[in-house]
Amino acid sequence: MTYLEHKVKSVPAGWRKVLFLNWPLILLLSAVAGVGFLMLYSVAGGSFRPWAEPQMKRFAMGLALMAVVAMVPIWFWRNLSFVAYLVALALLVFVTFFGTAAGGSQRWIDLGFMRLQPSELMKVTLVMLLAAYYDWLPLKKTSRPLWVILPVLLILLPAGLVFEQPDLGTALLILMGGGLMMFLAGVHWAYFAAVIALGGGLVLAVFESKGTDWQLLGDYHYKRIETFVDPTSDPLGAGYHITQAKIAMGSGGWTGKGYMQGTQSRLNFLPEKHTDFIFNTLAEEFGFVGGFSLLILYVLILLFCILSAVQNRDRYSSLLILGIGVTFFLYFAVNMSMVMGLAPVVGVPLPLVSYGGSAMLVLMVAFGLVQSAHIHRPR
Repeated sequence: MTYLEHKVKSVPAGWRKVLFLNWPLILLLSAVAGVGFLMLYSVAGGSFRPWAEPQMKRFAMGLALMAVVAMVPIWFWRNLSFVAYLVALALLVFVTFFGTAAGGSQRWIDLGFMRLQPSELMKVTLVMLLAAYYDWLPLKKTSRPLWVILPVLLILLPAGLVFEQPDLGTALLILMGGGLMMFLAGVHWAYFAAVIALGGGLVLAVFESKGTDWQLLGDYHYKRIETFVDPTSDPLGAGYHITQAKIAMGSGGWTGKGYMQGTQSRLNFLPEKHTDFIFNTLAEEFGFVGGFSLLILYVLILLFCILSAVQNRDRYSSLLILGIGVTFFLYFAVNMSMVMGLAPVVGVPLPLVSYGGSAMLVLMVAFGLVQSAHIHRPR
């Protein structure tokens, strides 16, 4: 036994778990959240209210939740996976009938001190359930049709409920996250090729259905697609948001205009500057260097998740970590693509940076699961 191992074993069991926490991951999460605090302070005109201060409190609460979740053995969360999924599904059904509406969508449950968005909770509980399912299922059965149908239904059910809110962006994230979980679990590539082919046919059907009695999407969805293809077709209407976002990002150049010197955000030309389009504020004030630095932090978080999953010899833990890493990747990849005009605007926040309560807290709980799998892995 080495001197270091002897010292670790001499520490009480409760505190030993603290030592085994993935501290570099915690530092990276804190660094990303710190970027968010700075930008929320900036877009408020140099004030902690109304966005930066509540965001700081929520992150502190999130860190506490992450620590609590991390201390609980991973087998407990595995056994709770199905129940967690059912609770999230019940909340999605509840919000359909009794949820709080805003901006034309009914997505939230008003808890008084914050508004809970059940679709955010579903992203994590779906990963938990699929990890438990493929941990239970023998590897030789992974690609058999009968055993592929069940996880597909488990993915489609919440995605359909979220789509009806309507929230196309989150519904697509649930579909993509669930599909990637199946791929990581070892489902044969032929299924995904068939889904891609079917998706191509569905896209064609969506365009063909426009203006007919069987129109598949709402009018505002088609407007978003048209705006994505050609924002200049309606620069003062549907294309206003993405046009102003591109102006803000392009005007930052290599090093930006300086902290709190962004004209697009300070003069309120940039829409949703504290939520969906906060990355454009960062790019305007800190330029390409600032935007790329944030991207590096995100990639490092993703790499630490992959490294932790590869080192873990427990199948459930490994799949859970990879699934949460994939979900986190989809968050920032879709948001950055959206605000740069590389994808249609679908209302996906930038993780840990955009202002928001339930998204941040759920994400911190998810990383608490990552920490639990890391701490309690076979050694």
